[in-house]
Amino acid sequence: MSLNDELTTDLKAAMKAHDKESLGVIRLLKSALTNERVKLGHDLTPDEESNVVMKEYKQRKESIEEFKKGNRDDLVAEQESQLKVLDKYVPEQMSEAEINQVVKDTIAAVGATGKGDFGKVMGAVMPKVKGKADGTLVNKAVKTLLQ
Repeated sequence: MSLNDELTTDLKAAMKAHDKESLGVIRLLKSALTNERVKLGHDLTPDEESNVVMKEYKQRKESIEEFKKGNRDDLVAEQESQLKVLDKYVPEQMSEAEINQVVKDTIAAVGATGKGDFGKVMGAVMPKVKGKADGTLVNKAVKTLLQ
């Protein structure tokens, strides 16, 4: 079942259950997928769908951080409930140990020796973990392992 079919099924279920929170998030996600499909001019591949979902997920995470800084607990709660709905559609994420292993392998492959090779390592790691790992976690792992 494609992501779009799954979203349509979940949209119908949310409508029947009068679940306004899920309904809003699913509609937003379907809209983002449609916009991306129109922008690219072809049906989305599973990787492209995952990228759209991850982008929406990351936006919510960043919003939560900003709302916390502004002491807007009402908006933090709203964004966190949207994250819970989005969690269902986010692709499986790599563990910290898996990220560290990929980074170690990449450091060895590119012959990185110090902090000066940070960009080279990040450039080689990110395509390997795209959609499967948060960039901030990868960034921390690379910084730690290049010391």
